[in-house]
Amino acid sequence: MTEHLTTLGIQIVPKSKNLDTYQLVDAAIEVISRSGITYQITPFETVMEGPYPQLMEIAEQAQKAVLDAGADECLVYYRIHYRKDADVTFAEKRLDR
Repeated sequence: MTEHLTTLGIQIVPKSKNLDTYQLVDAAIEVISRSGITYQITPFETVMEGPYPQLMEIAEQAQKAVLDAGADECLVYYRIHYRKDADVTFAEKRLDR
């Protein structure tokens, strides 16, 4: 892949018979927050900005956190934007242009 900045949107949908979905999602968001990378939480996904390998590692840790918090299973959806020779940043995707 690329070592340039990448944006990765991740939606983790936990499934549990007994636990609150939002609490389980919060476990994933905590991992992302502690990572120190730039991120934005939206109603449907959390979008991160950073080097591709680091983002994939964080995504894996976030999924594990949801299972460790008690989810029986989880569905995970990714959206990734990268370029082979240049960064992809939040700044270029600003909504207030």
